[in-house]
Amino acid sequence: MNVDRTAARPSHRQRFARAAGVGEGAGTGTLPGDPAPVLEVRGVVKRFGEHTVLRGIDLTVHPHEVVVLIGASGSGKSTLLKTVNLLEQIDDGQIFLSGADISDPRADADRVRARIGVVFQHYNLFPHLTVLANVTLAARRVFGTPRAEAERTGLALLQRIGLGDKAREYPDRLSGGQQQRVAIARAIATDPELLLLDEITSALDPQLVGEVLDLVRELKASGSTIVMATHEMSFARRVADRVVYLKDGVIVEAGPPEQIFERPERPETREFLRRLSDPFA
Repeated sequence: MNVDRTAARPSHRQRFARAAGVGEGAGTGTLPGDPAPVLEVRGVVKRFGEHTVLRGIDLTVHPHEVVVLIGASGSGKSTLLKTVNLLEQIDDGQIFLSGADISDPRADADRVRARIGVVFQHYNLFPHLTVLANVTLAARRVFGTPRAEAERTGLALLQRIGLGDKAREYPDRLSGGQQQRVAIARAIATDPELLLLDEITSALDPQLVGEVLDLVRELKASGSTIVMATHEMSFARRVADRVVYLKDGVIVEAGPPEQIFERPERPETREFLRRLSDPFA
């Protein structure tokens, strides 16, 4: 898969600069001339009733960077991704996408989501639509791309991920790994500024995990900007530019994979990794 994901970036931002109700680049805190981060999360707090799930999260993701979130179930990884995609409203803090404050109450959530590709652990494909129709739906319905053009792009993308012969099939005729690859193809078909992947292999049989992670590796090579929550530590070690360890809604430690996995500085990180290597210890 050899897709240039950088060329369309300016048009994307021009097309959606008003999505958050503020000018592009406002409030980013970056220096003049510096490329704006794709994502900035500042002091984000999220509560469900009396339970605080995110406790002042700060995270910056730069263009073409792959950031992998690790942590035990309930640490806040999935909730953080949902707040970035505006599926959950934050209780405090700010979230910026390419310099625009998308946590501003004036933000048009649908337009913001059109700029972000999301893949969850369950494929969420529409069972009544063919594979090709699933992949092209957003291009046609959200971006107004003519059907013929959207289908040409969709078929080319399916060919690149090895599923060109499945374009006219329905999702229930595909394996779990194939369905998840289609879900990823659907997420990237509109060339999103940011790709969010939430435990995309957790619902797969072990023998299918590799084919999905191979696709993520190709997306990284093509220049995609990705934030990914995963329990696949070996994959995180190989693909991440930066690994972020969360515990109880707090970022405990963040750094390059070699630091986190080989020389973790915090005892909480060391204990988490020790339990992963020997869950019965």
